[in-house]
Amino acid sequence: MTELPAAHGSRSNATGGNPDLEAVSFGPFFLRSRLLEKDGAPVKLGSRAIDILRLLVSRAGEVVPKGEILSYAWSGLAVEEISLRVHVAELRKVLGDGKDGARYITNIPSRGYCFVAPVQRGERNAAPAALPRASETTTPPPSLPHRLDRMIGRDEVLPELSARLLSDRFVTLRGPGGIGKTTVATALAHDMWQTFEGNVHFLEFGPLKDAALVASTVAAALGLVVHHEDPSSSIVNFLRGRRLLLILDSCEHVIDEVARLAENIYREAPGIAILATSRESLLVEGEQIFELVPLPGPPQGTRLSADEVLDYPAARLFVDRAAAAGHRGDITDEDAEVLAEICGKLDGIALAIELAAVRVGVYGLREMAALLDSRLKLEWRGRRTAPPRQQTLGATLDWSFGLIGESERIVLQRLAVFAGPFTLKGAMAVAAEDEAAADRVVDALEQLVAKSLVSAQPDGASRRYRLLDATRAYAMQKLADGGEAGTVAHRHASYVQRTLETGMAEQGGDQASRLQGRAGLLADARAALEWSYANDAGVALRVPLAGSAARLFVELNLLNEARIWSGRALAALDDANQGGRWELELQSTLGHAFMFTERNSEQAEAALRRGLDIADTLSDHANAFRLLSRLNMFYRRTGDYRHLVPTALKAERIARLIGDTAGIAGSKALLGVSYHLAGDQAEAQAHLDEGVRDDAALRGTQPGHFAYSRTPQIPLARVLWLRGFPDRALDCVSPLVGAAAPRDVVMHCIALCWSSSVFGWVGDWAAVETMTGRLATHANVHGLAPYEAVATGFHAQTMIARGETAGGIDLLRSALPRLHADRYELYASAFAADLSQGLATLGRPTEALQVLHETIARVEQGGGGFDMPELLRRRGDLEARMGDLAAAEASLAVSRALAEQQGALSWRLRTEMSLAALRRQRGAKDPLDDLAAIYGRFTEGFETADLKAARLMLGERSA
Repeated sequence: MTELPAAHGSRSNATGGNPDLEAVSFGPFFLRSRLLEKDGAPVKLGSRAIDILRLLVSRAGEVVPKGEILSYAWSGLAVEEISLRVHVAELRKVLGDGKDGARYITNIPSRGYCFVAPVQRGERNAAPAALPRASETTTPPPSLPHRLDRMIGRDEVLPELSARLLSDRFVTLRGPGGIGKTTVATALAHDMWQTFEGNVHFLEFGPLKDAALVASTVAAALGLVVHHEDPSSSIVNFLRGRRLLLILDSCEHVIDEVARLAENIYREAPGIAILATSRESLLVEGEQIFELVPLPGPPQGTRLSADEVLDYPAARLFVDRAAAAGHRGDITDEDAEVLAEICGKLDGIALAIELAAVRVGVYGLREMAALLDSRLKLEWRGRRTAPPRQQTLGATLDWSFGLIGESERIVLQRLAVFAGPFTLKGAMAVAAEDEAAADRVVDALEQLVAKSLVSAQPDGASRRYRLLDATRAYAMQKLADGGEAGTVAHRHASYVQRTLETGMAEQGGDQASRLQGRAGLLADARAALEWSYANDAGVALRVPLAGSAARLFVELNLLNEARIWSGRALAALDDANQGGRWELELQSTLGHAFMFTERNSEQAEAALRRGLDIADTLSDHANAFRLLSRLNMFYRRTGDYRHLVPTALKAERIARLIGDTAGIAGSKALLGVSYHLAGDQAEAQAHLDEGVRDDAALRGTQPGHFAYSRTPQIPLARVLWLRGFPDRALDCVSPLVGAAAPRDVVMHCIALCWSSSVFGWVGDWAAVETMTGRLATHANVHGLAPYEAVATGFHAQTMIARGETAGGIDLLRSALPRLHADRYELYASAFAADLSQGLATLGRPTEALQVLHETIARVEQGGGGFDMPELLRRRGDLEARMGDLAAAEASLAVSRALAEQQGALSWRLRTEMSLAALRRQRGAKDPLDDLAAIYGRFTEGFETADLKAARLMLGERSA
């Protein structure tokens, strides 16, 4: 056991003597005389820190005034209060104060400090159980940046910043570059992860070059689908009513856009806490500034011991980083003055301290101090508002760059082209001129990591690397000054393109991990695209780069960017790429993106068909399947049902040709939906049943898989109801009522729409209302305007069913024009039928009949469809109401025949009820015989609305 050094001479407290402190224990610590142990192991602590601890522990539970602590620990010396704060911070760091719920020393503002942990006096018999560590109870999410194992000099910042954030909600951590803002923000994210129940989002804006992408970057991080250029309102809607911590890191270069978004979130989402890091204030409503000051360093011109110098955070950081870089020499009392001098010259800037510290092993302390003097005289520029001796980060980087070897300089400059984290493979591809130079790049990268110029963190079995933002900017300028910027940018764009292209072809294995890896290329894909389209040297890369990035944008739901870059690339298409794989990818992406970001336009269809033609020519089966699926979706949305079965049958043939299990299951689901909407419910059920049996294969697909789609249970529910199995239909959709929304927001909207229709058919309007509310909220949050119109239509149906006819009509008159304008006809016919019913209820049958005539004509133009029997039935009811009984019977006869032909027993039941009412009106004999026969074909669902209504009619006959 190592004895701690004696105090600096005699210490006296307010009573004039040493605190009478016997052996005590608290938490995992044991304190006796001047020895501190943790779980039986000695703890290194400076002499003044141990004096402060002894005094506070001796008076545990009392508030000890700051002046009293100063007079005891610094007997006979005049020192400022900052010295006390530094030592208390060191104590808290050693004790782990504030970690995992442990509390030892608390600050009582304007009074002093108090030791608050329970203290047991006397020799301990056994070591107490250690406090649980966070890693034993929970694990922070991998989405948070890697936290430094040792963060020096910011012990008091974290609890104070956390308290400010919880009370003020919106705090900007402001300070010069390199001072440690990101380090503090990362530590705070980890510390507050549990406070916010895991809802912490850390966004690094450093790699973002286009300020216009701020909102879409935030949206993507929150899991929102970006369907328009400015998703700010969707972000605010999503955050409203939630509680989470949003950390916006490195905002200064996109400060206007960040400021506007942060202010809107602060105003509209009171449960959101925002921490921004920036070199300047955002200057918006609600913002509170937390200035991150330089690390305190030893006073200049005073003779301090090594222990006294190391009481200051700047010196501790310097020694810690020097040791991490391999320096093994002890800091002696003779070195203390030099170390204090170096810390003073580095002005408390964390990055400057680290850059100097990593070279101590090469030059030694005294040589480092001399070298700093030389560089300062020649090149160091002071801040405009600071004394000449106060150095900027740019100057610090200038001299640090001069200290590394030529090979390391070259590699550092070239690595600066990366906008985000990169792999070793990426570093070699960009920084090496040829294969022979690859080994030199590996060696240089290792040295750059060791010297803290490049950071590294684990990524599964490998590591990812990144440059600090300030280092990147500095190195990029050096790269440009050396005339290499264009060459290296070309290598970078080529590497990004090749990597994305390789990822497009990869299938099998852990697709989720692969997608996460591809998502890590987003910042570099954006940077490469910007460069290639802005520089003549990138002309040859434009089309393949946009083509390989297009798939990534779709996978990440960045459909607006997908549309923009695909359009630009297609405009730049040359003869060599006409009809090739890149035009195929670009046309496919453009059509898909148009369909969801704008409308179901002819341009979208033309792009998808052009892509399909190319896929067929190239015998590219996977892309042909993908394009057929997208075309099928397009025709569903536009109501062109005549195209559905042909496209689905072709997709099935291709899936069998490929032989992929998920692809075959996907084709069954595609065929089932197509037959359903086209009006063949028996075939639809047969194919959907097969799809359900192979559902596990479909669920395992990721967005990059050619057959990625929703599972078939929801469309099967609609088919089952039509086929006369209402209870089984409800079994399929009922789990959705309380289910959480999945990540695929578009597919979730589709599931909500289709399940709402089933609940409406069985007469469960309370469930329709629940699903409609979720649909409206979900669509609004994610900016999916067409689905908002659908939600309005379902809400109107509910109102009409409950007798709120006038209000329902008004809503339908607002929703239907929006759906027609977007060519979104899938739900329009049902809403039009309800509009007609509402108009008739209000005594406007002529207007109601006109609505039905127009709707039936529109559906017939698309080749008919599954709901044509119902539309004809409603027309027959109206004709009967208006006294044209012959026309009514003709309409109902066609409806009955078509329902039977489609295998839609539930439509047939409704039509038979209408026919029975008409025959009774005409005085026919036994008007209910046919209804009784159809009712007898049902084996379930007798408590649903239609069957109850039929039973009531049949009961009237027996009465």
